[in-house]
Amino acid sequence: MRIAIVGATGLVGRKILQVIEEQKLEISDIFLAGSENSVGKSLSFKDSSIKVISITQVLSQRPDIALFSAGAEVSKTWAPLFAKEGCFVVDNSSAWRMEKDIPLVVPEINPQTITKNTRIVANPNCSTIQMVMALFPLHQQFQIERIIVSTYQSITGTGKKAIIQMENERQGIQDEMIYPHPIDKNCLPQCDIFVEDGYTKEEMKLINETRKIFADDTMKITATAVRVPVVGGHSESITVSFKKDFSLEEIHQLLSSATGITVLDNPQKNLYPMPVTAEGKDTVFVGRIRRDFSAPRSLNLWIVADNLRKGAATNTVQIAKEIAQRNLL
Repeated sequence: MRIAIVGATGLVGRKILQVIEEQKLEISDIFLAGSENSVGKSLSFKDSSIKVISITQVLSQRPDIALFSAGAEVSKTWAPLFAKEGCFVVDNSSAWRMEKDIPLVVPEINPQTITKNTRIVANPNCSTIQMVMALFPLHQQFQIERIIVSTYQSITGTGKKAIIQMENERQGIQDEMIYPHPIDKNCLPQCDIFVEDGYTKEEMKLINETRKIFADDTMKITATAVRVPVVGGHSESITVSFKKDFSLEEIHQLLSSATGITVLDNPQKNLYPMPVTAEGKDTVFVGRIRRDFSAPRSLNLWIVADNLRKGAATNTVQIAKEIAQRNLL
């Protein structure tokens, strides 16, 4: 298998390279594409150093799978060109997620949506991935009626410039700001830009992507997304109402047996998931599991995951493995 990473020098691109190495993906060639400013730089992979080349040069190599993490504009322009050459594109941006004929995939949930005719696969938003991972086994058993989610999202979801802004603020340095307000010692109730009805794009992603992944356009979902001065991962407070009643024992059993989920839920011993718990790991952590006494058949959950790994890079590499293992190339 010949793999390309487009946007290889970004936070997610570098993490994809790391995950490929960790998971020992069987590849014969790997090509790294970057912007004009990145061409010529070298990145470490296994025991070698690989030079970053232009996206045009990578396209000419006709890789089997191209993992895109270079933003929506790059994906809109280049993904169809790679697909035309017979390449499978797995795209991390928002460019293709809501396109009707393009699968939006979390491998533990809906891998069957990828077929031999697929050429572009969309990777969901990071905050969506961790939420649906935790809710899917519960949805299968009890059928979700409504979701209320509030997110507390790491600055790494914005990228390098956000990390630089926070570090500058902590050192008293005034420089470029990627956020409209200081982020250190602060919380911003704004992830991405505002759209219709006062919601942000990030909040609408949580709503629309969840409905698409669960194949249910009628599911009631509302979201509030908050940016916090954290680097380890995203946290989510979720209240979910089901059509069928449940016991807490059933909830614990379903979550504990689900692939990719780790339950940390012993409040008497102060055991619950935190960003420092999730950082560097591929699992989705769930805790603070309790009934919502204010509504029937309702449950409260606290969900944490490393947004650069399962929220982006790891899910991308899992999709590539799914394509290879099912001989879809």
